Formats: sequence, C-alpha cells, structure tokens
Amino acid sequence: MPPRYALIDCNNFYASCERLFRPDLRDRPVVVLSNNDGCVIARSAEAKALGIPMGTPYFKCRGLLRRHGVTVFSSNYALYGDMSARVMGVLARFCPAVAVYSIDEAFADLTGVPGGADAFSRRLKATVEAWTGIPISIGIGPTKTLAKLANRLAKGHPRLRGVFDFAASPDPDRLLRHTPIDAVWGIGRRHAARLVRYGVGDALAFRDMDPVWVRRKMSVTGLHTLLELRGQPCHTLADGPAARKTIVSSRSFGRPVSSLEDLREATALHMVRAAEKLRRLRAVAACVHVFLRTNPFRPGLPQHNDSASVPLAVATAHTPTLIRAAHAGLERIHKEGFEFKKCGIMLSGLEPVNGRWLSLLDLPPQDTPTHVPTMQIVDDLNARWGRDTVTFAAVGRPDAAWHMRRDMRSPRYTTAWTELPVARA
Repeated sequence: MPPRYALIDCNNFYASCERLFRPDLRDRPVVVLSNNDGCVIARSAEAKALGIPMGTPYFKCRGLLRRHGVTVFSSNYALYGDMSARVMGVLARFCPAVAVYSIDEAFADLTGVPGGADAFSRRLKATVEAWTGIPISIGIGPTKTLAKLANRLAKGHPRLRGVFDFAASPDPDRLLRHTPIDAVWGIGRRHAARLVRYGVGDALAFRDMDPVWVRRKMSVTGLHTLLELRGQPCHTLADGPAARKTIVSSRSFGRPVSSLEDLREATALHMVRAAEKLRRLRAVAACVHVFLRTNPFRPGLPQHNDSASVPLAVATAHTPTLIRAAHAGLERIHKEGFEFKKCGIMLSGLEPVNGRWLSLLDLPPQDTPTHVPTMQIVDDLNARWGRDTVTFAAVGRPDAAWHMRRDMRSPRYTTAWTELPVARA
C-alpha cells in the first residue's frame, strides 16, 4: 500500500490563539507583534486582506491599523505554546503516527486509515476545531513534499473547505504549473533564484529537470525534493529537523541597559530558559557562550559588541552552575559607558545526559544524587503551576524595567491561575 502523508497546519496560528478567548474579534482584523512590539509577525485573514505586509515595523503601520480598526496584540508565547500542545495532543490521539514539525505544523501518516485519507482528515479537522477552537488545514499526498504543497492549496481555496488530497486531483500537472518554485518545500531562496535564472519558475518545470544536474547543483537535498514531486517518497515520517547542537536564548531589552547588575539579571533569566529547554531534551551542555550588543541603528552612540565562551569541566544541565558560568563570561566582556540593546547566551557541546563524558579529577556537586532531582522538582512545579512558580533569585524582579516590552499582551488564559477568564451571567 503506497504511503499517505498529511501536513496539518494551524491557520494564522498566533492570531487564532488570540481570538480563541475573544469571540468579539471573530471576522475582525487581528495582528500580533514580535518581541518588544517591533514588527508584525502574524495576521488574521482579514488583516491580510487589508494589505498589511508581514514583518512591517509597528511604528510604520500604526496609523493604517488604527484607521481600519485592527486589534493589535503583543506576542503571548505562553498561550501559543499551550494551545500548540493541545492541538498536537488531539492529533496524536486520533492519527496512527504524528511527527511535530513546528509550533503550528505536524506531519501524520494516514496510510490505511478507515474510510480513506480524505474522509478521515475532514473528521480530524472538525474534531480539532471543536476540541481546541483552533482552525486547521490539511494537505494529503504520497510524499511529504506533495502533502505540503496540498496544504498550501487547501488554505488558498475556500471551496476545498480546508482539506485537499493531491492524489485526487484530475490534473496534478496543472497544480504544479501554478506553484511558484519558491513555494516548494525544500527549495530555499538562493536555489529558487538560481532556478529562475535557468528558466525554472514553477514546480512542474523543476519536477521535469534532469536529476543528475539537480544532484550536482543542489546536493542530495534538491534531488530528494525533485523525486518527491515525482511521487517517490524520500523522507519518512520520522525524518525531521536535525538534532540540536546549540540552544540560544536572547531578547532585546525594553530600554537601553548599561548597569552590570541589570545585565546579570537578564543573563540569568536567559540561562534559566535555556536550561529548561536543555533538560526537556534530556541533554547536557559542555560550554556556555555569552554575548552583548549595543544598538547598531543608533550610530551616534558608542558601539560595543563582544562575546565570551566559558567551558565547563563536566557537561551539565544544572541551572545554578550554568548561571555562574554565564556571569563569569559576562564580567569579562562588560564595559562601562555603553548602552546595551541586547544580551543573550548560547549553550553548545550538547550531548545526551546518559552518554556524556565525565572527569576523573573533578565531580561537581550538581552531579551528586542529592542535586540531580532538584532540577526535576523545579521543572515539575513550574509545569504544573505555571512558569516561574519556582525560579532563581539571580533573575531579579519580574517587573524590572529592562524586561521586554509587551504593552498589549493578552492574558495567559491557559497557563496562569491569576489570568483565567471569568464567565459572568
């Protein structure tokens, strides 16, 4: 039986999450801004119809948004992450196999599902929307690349009602002919520009190219994309993003920062977040990198950009040890007299927690049996009662002026007890 893959994508995900607890915003334009309320990163269908471009700085389009009555939200990642987990949980419950691809996308193997892939997908779509309130689109195909293309079509044509099976099309060549080459999954901007120069401007023309030329010019990745457009599966469901080699945590400040104490608090907060991700991966890090940046868009001010690396004697995921290493690196690169726009940390040298190299000369206290469960307890409490229920004094006060600006953030309806929605008769 030939494989049947589905690409399940949440429609305008961030905007849909914001509308979920605001029924008054149904059918009204909504946009979501990036960190520090900088740029537009998500738009509802109504906002797209107004011609609001993705990535537009907020200060440039504020007047346009106000004139058209667009509701503007700061990013609320706690809400988005929780709603994503709920959607993926529903998919995992009903699909034979699911591979999460991103916060709002997942691939599913629908080979042999009862009633056929199309009927199953329509029931799945209705169930996800009824149980979570998040609208989704589903594209089905014999390969993951064609499923991705089918999803694009399902979103773009209302008459398909959010589900499209590429194999059911009476004229698949026509669909490929009307798909721009830069819209094909697996073909990046650089390769797309090169193909256009060669006269290959759509998916059909690329599918019919010489595989030898594609392999030579675009490596095996390009060849796999070509073969998948021909209906030959080259990616299994388990194929996904490569294992992470680094973890980065960084944010721009809500205002310029020059105080070393403020920088220490911000660095500690970034390390707390990175260490949480590290433990979720069941991994440890062997090196801590710290960096500072001034604002390059203010050339009249003195500039200072620097970074430092602090190797660890034994790879670890113990937050206090990682914070101490980050502070040591920060003190090496900090200089007085500069207003910093951004700081951050990167963890590198990641390896599985049960497969790390140990030192015969130095066994840090965080690796003793009494300290290993401590981080698990902290993570469990925060997972159950909300982020930062238990945190570290080194991160400072939650209302510090250097924190990221989110003046229009909606309540964290599903992850904070104090922000639960209240129903009134």
